Amino acid sequence: MKKLILASLFLTAQLFSLHSHAALFDDTEARKKILELEKTMQSQNQSTQATLSELKRNQQALEQRLTSLEAIAKNGLVDMQSQVEALKQENSRLKGDLELATHNLDLAQQRQKDLYTDTDVRLRKLESGAVLATQAPAATEAAATVKESEEQKQLEAANVLSKDARHKDAFAAYDRFLKDYPNSSLAGDAMYGLGYSQFALKNYKSAIATQQKLLDTHPDSAKAPDAMMNMANSQIQLGQVAAAKKTLRDLVKKFPDSEVTPTAQKRLKALESIR
Repeated sequence: MKKLILASLFLTAQLFSLHSHAALFDDTEARKKILELEKTMQSQNQSTQATLSELKRNQQALEQRLTSLEAIAKNGLVDMQSQVEALKQENSRLKGDLELATHNLDLAQQRQKDLYTDTDVRLRKLESGAVLATQAPAATEAAATVKESEEQKQLEAANVLSKDARHKDAFAAYDRFLKDYPNSSLAGDAMYGLGYSQFALKNYKSAIATQQKLLDTHPDSAKAPDAMMNMANSQIQLGQVAAAKKTLRDLVKKFPDSEVTPTAQKRLKALESIR
């Protein structure tokens, strides 16, 4: 392009020079030279115009490609943003389910507290109404009852700490109970409380291990469904979606009539909708 422009300028200068010094040449010769230069200049101008037209076409093509690329990029960002919004909505739904599960757990703990209180009252009535002839066996039974009552009080104290969201203190209380009463009939409940405290403290791996121990050592515990639910929640927090799905499926299959089963089914459905 530069060469063409320089050539045109050179020819123009030559033409001007010939016109300026036409008097130095023969008129016929001068005209001939001028015509040749004009013809050459015209040819160069045509070539320059053709080059400019080609450059313009190339520029237009590049502009069209740029516009297309911008449109593609814009659509890609819109799709990505839609996916992000969908994930945010799913996350909010999961949080809502978790809050509902926590509320159900609080209700279950309150019912358990009421049951313990009622049992303790009945045992005290039986103790006070025992006949003299059965004083020795009654004494043995009373001792066992006192021990059981102490276990209940210690476990209930841990449950109160957990309900008040004092999870570090609750963890310590459950751990102490399991050390003091490893063979207690309430050990399964204490183990569940320990795992739940670990979950609340965001020690998700430890929570999974504790709840799995509960399922292994106390498979018939009333807390088994809750333990599996807590395991699934911990697995979700760790991003172990496949493991969480399996845990929830096992929960629904093994404990179809559990209070937590409807929540487990909803959570499983939500996880399965994620691709």
